[in-house]
Amino acid sequence: MDIQQRILSFVTRSNWILFVAASLAGLILAPPAFARGIFFGGLLVTVNFHLLARTLRKALTPPQLASPNAVLAKYYIRFIASGFIIFILIAGRLVNPVGLVLGLSVVVASIILATLREAKNLIFKEAV
Repeated sequence: MDIQQRILSFVTRSNWILFVAASLAGLILAPPAFARGIFFGGLLVTVNFHLLARTLRKALTPPQLASPNAVLAKYYIRFIASGFIIFILIAGRLVNPVGLVLGLSVVVASIILATLREAKNLIFKEAV
């Protein structure tokens, strides 16, 4: 398995693991609004990541290559919908904004973990 595929599968799996772990930790350790922020932020960013991956996979797989404009249009529609959902969550005082930001960081944390994992593999592979 090449490095790109390995990173993508790790990030995809770790997104859900970090989302569940952060949501459970928030549920146990934090006030309800903060826990809801972690949950909704993590859910929003994880679903967006999977939808983006699916859009790109379909767009870049022959024989039906999609136009870049179609990919960008889907991206911007998802971006605007996400912004609207975040606005509703914060304006309606349904979530704590700090908890929401923490939840929205799930994919970033997954990518950082994947990068550190691959860097470790490369460093120790070269040392041997």
